[in-house]
Amino acid sequence: MQKSGRIYLVGAGPGDPELLTIKAARLLDRADAVIYDRLVSDEILELANPFAERVYVGKSTGSHSLKQSEINTLLVHMARKHCHIVRLKGGDPYIFGRGGEEAEWLSLHDVPFEVVPGITAAAGCMAQLNLPLTHRGLATSVRFVTGHMQADAEPHHDWRSLADPDTTLAIYMGVKTMPVIAGKLLEHGLPTDTPVMIIENGSTPDQRHFRSTLGNVCDDLNRLDFDPPCMIVIGRVISLADRLSLPEAELLSESRFGQNAAPDFPDGGLRYAHTA
Repeated sequence: MQKSGRIYLVGAGPGDPELLTIKAARLLDRADAVIYDRLVSDEILELANPFAERVYVGKSTGSHSLKQSEINTLLVHMARKHCHIVRLKGGDPYIFGRGGEEAEWLSLHDVPFEVVPGITAAAGCMAQLNLPLTHRGLATSVRFVTGHMQADAEPHHDWRSLADPDTTLAIYMGVKTMPVIAGKLLEHGLPTDTPVMIIENGSTPDQRHFRSTLGNVCDDLNRLDFDPPCMIVIGRVISLADRLSLPEAELLSESRFGQNAAPDFPDGGLRYAHTA
């Protein structure tokens, strides 16, 4: 049997390179090859061994550089070619990152692998705003929910279960399907004034965010032209923004700033407003 290198399925976190784990940084530094997704920032890639082979396999809405089956095949090929391969994914590889599918394929082909968890987008983006996902008296549970289904099918979930006022919903990949998601949650009993936070490009210099309500979120997404990647968090914990989050300011396109720019307001350039 041909000797195989080891694949490391590594979570790169929500975007800020300082949120990368020490283990992930160490593996990048020693990697012979790095296979990375669209959501991995240039700042994180700069931490990789400069002599490592780099392969981009990013996906965006309606556009894939490689199909998942092709990525699976590529991983096995790279394992026959290199000793230490980092498969780098935004957030956590096992939370809506298809890391489980890749692990199954590697196991099937006798390729040794290891999973290195990362801070998932929901936790990272909310922490950036000083907001919790759970809070006594407001949310006794949190649910990670995908807004994107295979073959662009309409999301189908147990909406009655999700429409729980004591639960925080963290919606991944839900910008395009938010009309369906919001409609189903309202239909199954969540009030129209349920707080919502929309976070675009979370924890990066391009982050912007907006506080809305379940009844208004679809209009706000369209009006403010939010684009993926976005995290949409629904639940009463968002009301803590009045006490815990950064000072409110009008969300403006010019609130974006370059990484080396010096922000002249205390929240570091992350601005949001809220609707009634």
